[in-house]
Amino acid sequence: MTPSDTSPHAARYPAGGLAFPHRDLLGIGQLERHEILFLLDEAEQWVALNRQSAKHVDALAGLTIINAFFENSTRTLLSFEIAGKRLGADVVNMHAAQSSVKKGETLIDTAITLNAMRADAIVIRHWSSGATGLIADKVDCPVLNAGDGQHEHPTQGLLDALALRNALRERGESAEDFTGLNIVICGDILHSRVARSNLLCLQALGASVRLCAPPALMPVGIEAMGAEVFHDFDAALDGADVVMMLRLQTERMSGQFIPSAREYHHLYGLTKARLEKAKKDTLVMHPGPMNRGVEIDSEVADMIDRSIITRQVEMGVAIRMACLDVLTRRARGVDGWEEAA
Repeated sequence: MTPSDTSPHAARYPAGGLAFPHRDLLGIGQLERHEILFLLDEAEQWVALNRQSAKHVDALAGLTIINAFFENSTRTLLSFEIAGKRLGADVVNMHAAQSSVKKGETLIDTAITLNAMRADAIVIRHWSSGATGLIADKVDCPVLNAGDGQHEHPTQGLLDALALRNALRERGESAEDFTGLNIVICGDILHSRVARSNLLCLQALGASVRLCAPPALMPVGIEAMGAEVFHDFDAALDGADVVMMLRLQTERMSGQFIPSAREYHHLYGLTKARLEKAKKDTLVMHPGPMNRGVEIDSEVADMIDRSIITRQVEMGVAIRMACLDVLTRRARGVDGWEEAA
């Protein structure tokens, strides 16, 4: 695999390291539109690789990646681990339950300790918003945000965009960007870093985004970010090209935000009958984990011709391979990348 200057889309962004001048990936909010497109285009080569029987390259051979997860995760941690190993890196997973954080060590001291181990990239997942930025300021290697509190989850936003673009292309539709698409994100918007990253990413690529949630689960002032706000799910679905469902993040809730799961499903659950209020070919997405029968019914989640939920999981590995590859190019001395140091 070779760097992006050989990409057929190279003309859409600056050459070499100027295509992505950031040392870290802390949020979609830090990225320009062409930088998002660059990462999506870079991921295409890894989508192709991951569909082959031999799924290994030595692009990151000799490098060490630390996945420091201070918050529980299954698919994100596994995805980053697979991504690093398929690129040939040595991957070390650090779980908070096994770390000195449980013994009272501060986040800054943890960052200093990780830095002293000379990692080549650190992937951070933390329950506090801004924690990944704090760590990035204390270490000498690239930091990737794998989710920080209610702030952002940038690789989730990127993988969702990649999955959607991939699905649209398979339908024969133009998908260089999402101009003209109406995308509904419904669920626990208040507590969702995924919703924030997707809102920023999808809007940067030209989509119109509608956010739908009960009033208690809608952030105050979210309209300032350019989204159209709905509390009526049926109304939000009218004319929708894509609907992305979010789970209720009960682990982040203190107090009662909804009357009951049954009532929530009645008003905001995506059923087959409710999906018919959208366009006839509307695509269905969910970042997972799913609460079947709460925010989405199984017959919708498993619709072969409409649901791209498993495709989102597949694209997660590819986009994280792209991010690890791109963020370590400067340290690896890839031609043209030293210019943006």
